[in-house]
Amino acid sequence: MAGINRKHFFDTLRTEVLGGKITPSQVAGLTAILDKWEAEASHLDDRWLAYMLATAFHETARTMQPVRETRATSDAAAITLLDKAFIAGKLPWVKKPYWRKDAESKSWLGRGLVQITHKANYLKLGNAIGEDLTTDPNRALNTEVALKIMFTGMTEGLFTGKKLEDFFHDDVTDWKNARKIINGLESADLVAGHAVKFYMALSYTV
Repeated sequence: MAGINRKHFFDTLRTEVLGGKITPSQVAGLTAILDKWEAEASHLDDRWLAYMLATAFHETARTMQPVRETRATSDAAAITLLDKAFIAGKLPWVKKPYWRKDAESKSWLGRGLVQITHKANYLKLGNAIGEDLTTDPNRALNTEVALKIMFTGMTEGLFTGKKLEDFFHDDVTDWKNARKIINGLESADLVAGHAVKFYMALSYTV
């Protein structure tokens, strides 16, 4: 695509997605994603960028910053919140509490712009981007690392085996089923709705 018209992009998001307000932190996170796209991937399909933006928006609870699962400020606090929700039956899809610390006192709870969980996934994504995510899983909270995880994981299908190209190519545009790149059809309609608006914000170029 041609260069992104950032004024149009942010103006559209402010009115169509964010209820008229956008925080400096959201601007910083969105800018980091746009910068990486324009530097490394602008030759690719701009629907891919729209869906990555929508995914990050959903996975980070709209903050556009790499976060821990539950948005807690520490692993201990996140584990407490997850345990409480699990015991209360609010996480029926979880069979084993993956967030509890292992023998090395490490927790493999969700972190990043896309919430990676389980040690095997930290190892796989770390190897793919050339980062050691198992010695210190909180490396996934570093913005540059989180960007690499999202871009590589979604374009190469490293989260679930499904990738952006499966849902956006030629005349095929499947905003809903693209959620399978991350987590089945969980919140698929919600993320699809965000993606359409992000695509609209991107579609006015310079």
